[in-house]
Amino acid sequence: MLTHGKPSHVAQCLELALLLEASAHKPGNVSIVTDFENTHYEHFLASAVAAGPHFEQAAQRGITLADGKIAANQIRVGQIIRDCVASINEWQHGGNTLLGAVILLSPIAVAAGMTKGEKLDLQEMRRNLKLVAESTTPQDAADVYEAIRLANPAGLGKAPRLDVNDPSSTRRMLEEGTTLYQVFKIAESYDTICSEWVNNYPITFEEIYPMLGKLLSSSIQPAKTTLRTFLEILSRHPDTFIARKGGLERARAVAAKARGILDAGPETVEGRRILDAFDFELRQSGNLLNPGTTADLIAAGLALCVLGGYRP
Repeated sequence: MLTHGKPSHVAQCLELALLLEASAHKPGNVSIVTDFENTHYEHFLASAVAAGPHFEQAAQRGITLADGKIAANQIRVGQIIRDCVASINEWQHGGNTLLGAVILLSPIAVAAGMTKGEKLDLQEMRRNLKLVAESTTPQDAADVYEAIRLANPAGLGKAPRLDVNDPSSTRRMLEEGTTLYQVFKIAESYDTICSEWVNNYPITFEEIYPMLGKLLSSSIQPAKTTLRTFLEILSRHPDTFIARKGGLERARAVAAKARGILDAGPETVEGRRILDAFDFELRQSGNLLNPGTTADLIAAGLALCVLGGYRP
């Protein structure tokens, strides 16, 4: 339930979604039972706490927009993302934990604030998300570039246009009037998070949410539901975080192995054996084969579930 779109409620829903996603044991990612050398489960817990107030601010801006007190281009979603990443850095020392998730969830928080009524209306949410994305400004683009530099994610590579590591990119965006939506449009072919933004979140709404919703309504434990959905999405959509660091062929190979685990059944003895070997292989790569984008997408799907009333 949206509880009339109260900002604190929206923030709590998104924070819970981040905690549920982080807790599930997903191959190649930090979880409650697995860490990286310098990034641990506790860093994700602290990051979720740090993000909460910024999601609340985002929801409040959505309410203000719905009430006609500001225009859509005054939401300043880029500022919300930048400030959220800065707070996350202050709350933990594990490096980049939630950049992709914050980029996906901040517009969801705004859209949830805009949505009227006590029940989650998916069509209304998507209309609101479309408005938020398409109403971004050049300043939003500049703020998100600053957020990316603050998070300092691995495997950024070099973009063909407006590269985030090029000091002149921000100046050019502001001078040429390039909006955040337009920047993400440039990157959509090689970054799934950008693709979600500019295409109205098709994977989140049309694939992840139905999978999670169906499984969460059954007796299956949330962690198992999250794992199965993670593997399904990874098998369908080669992880672009892996592709940027290790190449598209490696990303496709990881996707194929995820499909093999699903075919064997992740709950079976054989499936668990393959899953454990898969997890070990990904971790041994030194973060080269970390399916981080897939984890971010799962967080967005879980956010819809919790906003819709799911409780563990």
